[in-house]
Amino acid sequence: MADIEKHDYTVQGGGSESDHGHGVKDIVATKGAAVGEAADIYGDLATAEQYGYVERGLKSRHIQFIALGGTIGTGLFLGIGTAFANAGPVSVLLGYTITGIAVFGMMQSLGEMSTWLPLPGAIPQYCARYADPALGFAVGWNNWYQCAITLCAEISAAAVVISFWDTEEKINQGVWIAIIIVIIIGLNIFAVSIYGEAEFCFASIKIITIIGLLLTGVVIWLGGAPDKDRRGFRYWKEGAMKEYIGTGSTGRFSGLWSTLVNAAFSYGGVEMVAVAAGEAANPRKNIPKAIRRVFWRILAFYVLGSFVIGVCISSNDEALTSDNLSGAQKSPWVIACKNAGIPVLPHIVNAVILTSATSSGNAFLYTGSRYLFGVAQNGQAPKFLLKCSKNGVPYWCVGITAVFSLLTFMSLGTSANEVFLWFQNLVTIAQCFTWCSICLGYIGFHKALKAQGVDRNTLVFRSPWQPYTAWVSFVFFTLVIFFNGFKPFTETKGGWGKSQLTDFFTAYVGVAIFFLLYIFWKVLKREPFVVPANADIWSGKAALDAEVWPEQIPTNIFQKFWYWLC
Repeated sequence: MADIEKHDYTVQGGGSESDHGHGVKDIVATKGAAVGEAADIYGDLATAEQYGYVERGLKSRHIQFIALGGTIGTGLFLGIGTAFANAGPVSVLLGYTITGIAVFGMMQSLGEMSTWLPLPGAIPQYCARYADPALGFAVGWNNWYQCAITLCAEISAAAVVISFWDTEEKINQGVWIAIIIVIIIGLNIFAVSIYGEAEFCFASIKIITIIGLLLTGVVIWLGGAPDKDRRGFRYWKEGAMKEYIGTGSTGRFSGLWSTLVNAAFSYGGVEMVAVAAGEAANPRKNIPKAIRRVFWRILAFYVLGSFVIGVCISSNDEALTSDNLSGAQKSPWVIACKNAGIPVLPHIVNAVILTSATSSGNAFLYTGSRYLFGVAQNGQAPKFLLKCSKNGVPYWCVGITAVFSLLTFMSLGTSANEVFLWFQNLVTIAQCFTWCSICLGYIGFHKALKAQGVDRNTLVFRSPWQPYTAWVSFVFFTLVIFFNGFKPFTETKGGWGKSQLTDFFTAYVGVAIFFLLYIFWKVLKREPFVVPANADIWSGKAALDAEVWPEQIPTNIFQKFWYWLC
């Protein structure tokens, strides 16, 4: 906070044995863990008691299923179909695999930082503390508006999906939008544990569904469906890597590159588990467990999923790009089952897409509010946003983010719907900027540990091959950002028309917004880049070290399985 004096944290090697550390332990013991963490962050007890602080109300199962749910989005059910139509099965498999490796590297970097110091809305705080305050400002506000506008998109998507059953529009779509908004706000405003329970249920539905779809796809592939057609690798032979823009190797490469962009957007939200780390019980145990499993989730859901789809459906199937179909009808999973003579699946998948969209809206309201809270803790937003309820909910942050959900009603009008789509286009590249910022924040964190004499071998969670892992992921996401809008540059014959200008704006307006945010804070405050020896890697750590969580010891085989799963 700009006007709250920060304490000097001079302790090396963890800080828990300093006079300050003992003081924080006393506050934790007498006032509670939440007040102790706030006092450690803000530098004094009076400020902590004035504003309050978030509570660690997310249990282990909440964190694990938030991580799982963040991996499975509507992109896996719907968006992947467009990638298949444009690029072919092998390009999609390669694209999702390559992007998954980069996402894994980013998540390993984020996991090390969030285990060392789990903070609410952690990403802007890590960037500001370890790399550059202006980077923290840019990524914080970039993430917040991304979540606020994507919240609208998810609510709108959920309302549209409902029309799959309400074909005669007996109930106005605006009514469905209002109902979904009320539900999402209700899940976020009372206590973080309610949000955690909702995500636990939503994620469970998505996990069961995608496992069922994977098994169904294998059955179709091997000829066990009602049509008895053993497909094998027939669809790979007809066009494994399709020509997207251009011909020959150039066309096939453009198809592969388009899948990298598509995959980057589909993986969006995987970092939500770190945002929730600031409200997780026993984060030193639960966050590393969730992060370590990211690789297997990516492999099982996206890589295996893209493979199964590629052997079950032709990339030339007209239903993938038909303008006459909507909702679940355009899902490659549904199309594959319909072609194989399995008719019941569209209703099941549509219901899952509805819960997935509602889950995403719920998650984006939560993460958006915590990003806003994190920016306020950096002193880069009004301090009233730090005010928390008795249950530890930053209600001003939740309320302001929720207000933007009312923009969803713009999608109901014809002309207003165009404006709404422009709003959506603002956030298409924001996700990659978030991931780049995480990598830069980690590179600064890695240097700070070395400069301040902290042995990484003593860390609870130590990510492999650093800092090279972070650098490779950073370079990859940077390439995706600056070359995601390659399409209009390949259509220059006869000059640019309205379509090319729209594509260019869609691809790069997010780049301009991010750099304008960065330059604004850099010029306004003229704060230098963070020097590793002076980076604040300690504020808040003493309170976390003072908290003790009881060890859970399983007493039977069912508890052993549950504790392993969660």
